[in-house]
Amino acid sequence: MTFFGANFYTAGASRCLPQGGESQSPAMLLTRRELPVLIVNLLYVPTFTIIALLKLNFEFLLYVAVVILVGALVVWKQRKVRFDLTILWGLTIWGLLHMAGGNIQIGGDVLYGLQLIPVVLRYDQFVHAFGFGTATLVCYHLLQPYLQKNAECWTVFVLVMLMGSGLGAINEIIEFIAVKTMKDTNVGGYDNTLWDLTFNLIGGVITVGWLTARKDSKRSERQRKPAVF
Repeated sequence: MTFFGANFYTAGASRCLPQGGESQSPAMLLTRRELPVLIVNLLYVPTFTIIALLKLNFEFLLYVAVVILVGALVVWKQRKVRFDLTILWGLTIWGLLHMAGGNIQIGGDVLYGLQLIPVVLRYDQFVHAFGFGTATLVCYHLLQPYLQKNAECWTVFVLVMLMGSGLGAINEIIEFIAVKTMKDTNVGGYDNTLWDLTFNLIGGVITVGWLTARKDSKRSERQRKPAVF
């Protein structure tokens, strides 16, 4: 599988990439296993678009446009990039959580204001950590073709964590645009923005921890395999 002339999931790839990754034919736009992901997106995006229209929730119509743009970009590039199912489902769940957060009312407030764990964690913060943890995983996947075989794993992991946080900052800019162009929004103030950025980073750190554990697990599996003579 190639991306701009570089191979994914090959024996010569960076040692930061677990060997034995999913190999898919670059000729197919979407594989049979990826179709359920597309179906879920085709169900929830129009549903929440209609809900936002009925409520005249113009802020979330802007976010719907962003979700559709990202989704279209993923489908368009999937033949070359071949995001695995972990990433595709992660992006799908992120979009669903985001759409639900701004359109579903609970106790007179949108779901985004729900306190999941008293003092510690709101729904909004959970979505930020999950979403930009997924974004960090996307950055890692896209960076792989450009890594040298002897690339230092922790350097790579810190870089992709910072890349994910950078995407989180772009998200805050989009929210800032919403605040400046629309009369009523559910975007919080400076305190909310800093909490968002904090949980974006936490999501990236969790993803890096998962990538490290996966790499170590794959290495242990290879060491346990008996030598073939």
